[in-house]
Amino acid sequence: MIVILAVIGILGVSASGPIMAATAASALTIAFWRNAIGASVMGTHVLISNRAALKNLTRTELKFSAIAAAALALHFACFVTSLKLTSVAAATALVCLQAAWIALFQWVRGRRPHRSIMLGLAVALTGVVVITGFDMGVSPEALLGDALALAGGALAAVYTLAGSKARKSMSTTLYSSICYGIASVILLAMCLFFDQQLLNLPTEAWWGILGVTVAAQIFGHTIFNYLLATISPLVVSMMILLEIPGAAVLAAIFLREQLPAGTYSGLALIIAGLAVVVLHQGRGGFRPVKSGDQPHLPAQ
Repeated sequence: MIVILAVIGILGVSASGPIMAATAASALTIAFWRNAIGASVMGTHVLISNRAALKNLTRTELKFSAIAAAALALHFACFVTSLKLTSVAAATALVCLQAAWIALFQWVRGRRPHRSIMLGLAVALTGVVVITGFDMGVSPEALLGDALALAGGALAAVYTLAGSKARKSMSTTLYSSICYGIASVILLAMCLFFDQQLLNLPTEAWWGILGVTVAAQIFGHTIFNYLLATISPLVVSMMILLEIPGAAVLAAIFLREQLPAGTYSGLALIIAGLAVVVLHQGRGGFRPVKSGDQPHLPAQ
């Protein structure tokens, strides 16, 4: 069942890029509407079937949901902006360092990844580079875009980690409705600040927004939110790496874009790396960090 849901979730988020590319609306506008509509759908379900859960919401649950929502909204803002400043390949490769950020955050918190997990992560990220042909820019604009993409990956890691904390005691629909709702409010403020068109959109754009909401938000992010209750944040973030070859294949099929030369070999590397991480997650993949192994952090 978990494998089936994971496949559906991967296909859902993979559809995000091709649909957004074909939708005549700004990326921030699409990000706002997909979160707002997703929050409405999830919130309606909560109000009908589990209204009492809203009354029993704890401060801890609300705190982690809010952290996840803010990270999700800022992730969209950073990644979308980076695509306008640097190459799509560089932005995609850097934002996919989400899994590496999660491993680093867990190490800082005192849980050192096993060498096998680090190897699996390196193999999977090599697969990302093989597909994207990762090329760093040298102009000030491109370097800013690369930095924003890197920040986008870190924010995605925070979103996943905070979501896993919230999902320990919250249902998928309750967490998703609150997270998407808060994220949509933040994105609305961003749209207004950057003077993005929100309402006067062509009919085709609304169909695109509806499509990306159903595919990427409800059948993508929400499924991964569900999996966070049973699968570690690192494994979930590595599953999301499969969005890259998935999006490339879907774009080739529906948008007639040329398939990157390294798609299939990159896909094989990502799957191999994911398999290594999944295998060692269940065998003490993270160990307590000894005092001498703690990473050196700058003085506050």
